[in-house]
Amino acid sequence: MPSDAVLYQGAALCLTYPDDAFRARLPLLREAAPQLREFVDHAALTPPRELAAHYVRVFDRDNRHSLYLSRWHEGDTRRPGMSLVRSQELYRAHELEFTGAQLPDFLPAVLEFTARTGKLDLLGEYRGALHRLRARLADFGTPYASVLDAVCATLPHPERQGRERQEQAGS
Repeated sequence: MPSDAVLYQGAALCLTYPDDAFRARLPLLREAAPQLREFVDHAALTPPRELAAHYVRVFDRDNRHSLYLSRWHEGDTRRPGMSLVRSQELYRAHELEFTGAQLPDFLPAVLEFTARTGKLDLLGEYRGALHRLRARLADFGTPYASVLDAVCATLPHPERQGRERQEQAGS
C-alpha cells in the first residue's frame, strides 16, 4: 500500500455525496489525512443541507465539473468506451470487481482503487484530466478544489513516471 493510500481513500470519501455516513467520518478524516483538512473543516462547519446542495450544484448539474475522468481525458468522442474498458480490465487484473452504480472512471472509485492496490496507473493515465478538473473547481471557487490539489500533489511528474516505466520494462 502506498504511503499516500490514506490520502487517496480520504479524497475518495470527500468526493462522494455528503450523506450522514460522510459526516460521521469527518473527525477521523481530519486526523488521518491532514492534506484534506481545508476541505474537511469546511464540510464540518457547513450545515448538512447546504453542503449537499453545494455538492449537487458542483457535480450533478452539468459536465463542467464531471467526476467521470474519461470525459476530461478523451472528450465527447467514442474513445471513452475504450478508456472504460481499460479501467475495468485493470480492476480485474488486481482481483477487484467494479460493481458500483458508477462507471469505473468515477474519480472516487479510481482513488479507492489506488488506495487499495498502490498502483498509480489510473491516476497517471488521467493526470491531465485531474489537472483540468482541479482548475475548473478552483475557478468555480469551491472547496472541493483543495481535495484535487492534495491528490495532484502526490502524482509523479510525467517525465519521472515515464523513466520509471522504462526501468520496470527493462528489469
